[in-house]
Amino acid sequence: MYRSMILNKKLMLISLLAVSMALYEADYYLLGNAKDLTIAFLGNFAFLPVYIIIVTLLIEEVLKERERQSVMRKLNMVIGVFFSEVGNQLFRELSTYVVSCETLKKHLLVSSTWGKQEYKSAHEYLRKSDMKIDSSLCDKNELKVFLVNKRSFLISLLENQNLLEHEDFTDLLWSVFHLVEELEARKSFADMPESDIEHINGDIKRVFGHLSHQWVMYMQHLKQDYPYLFSLAVRLNPMIDEPDPVVH
Repeated sequence: MYRSMILNKKLMLISLLAVSMALYEADYYLLGNAKDLTIAFLGNFAFLPVYIIIVTLLIEEVLKERERQSVMRKLNMVIGVFFSEVGNQLFRELSTYVVSCETLKKHLLVSSTWGKQEYKSAHEYLRKSDMKIDSSLCDKNELKVFLVNKRSFLISLLENQNLLEHEDFTDLLWSVFHLVEELEARKSFADMPESDIEHINGDIKRVFGHLSHQWVMYMQHLKQDYPYLFSLAVRLNPMIDEPDPVVH
């Protein structure tokens, strides 16, 4: 295989040289001026390094862009699997811990009519709003069981090298892991001191902050590249009280 590639390259090089010689010979017989031909040849030869630099840089940029797009496609696939297996349900669960959750839901009711401005507004709302978390609103044991059962899946995501290209998503995973450890370390959530409650509230807030931003970005990605997946994701939006997969 390797010898065949070397042979093909040699044949291509010889062919290109033969074509070049034939063209110069034709030019000589047609114009009949060896001096002008020599000057033209030296001029082209002098610019050869410039041509090589330009072509090399262009090809390098094209290859880098292709590689970046390939990595992002693979990464978005991993993010999609995360939301299918963990993210959507976790987003729904944690939203119930948010004080004034109805206001949050109004800003995240993604629909098929959303454009860049709506997604930008959603990110701005999440960035500026100082959400209050009250972990007493729901059953922390249920959240603990759910996350512990998903630990193996989350660990498998960290083995994906493409995640190194997405620091924000990696931060999300680490914040989820920390929350799992905090919940698992407590055998009971009864009679928790106020300081410990605030600590858990802070851990939940950290996860929810990363998760909400990643979810909005994921929905925008689906709309642009996978409309059929986006349609189902809109119908199963975790911010809808009673999501329905049926198309009406």
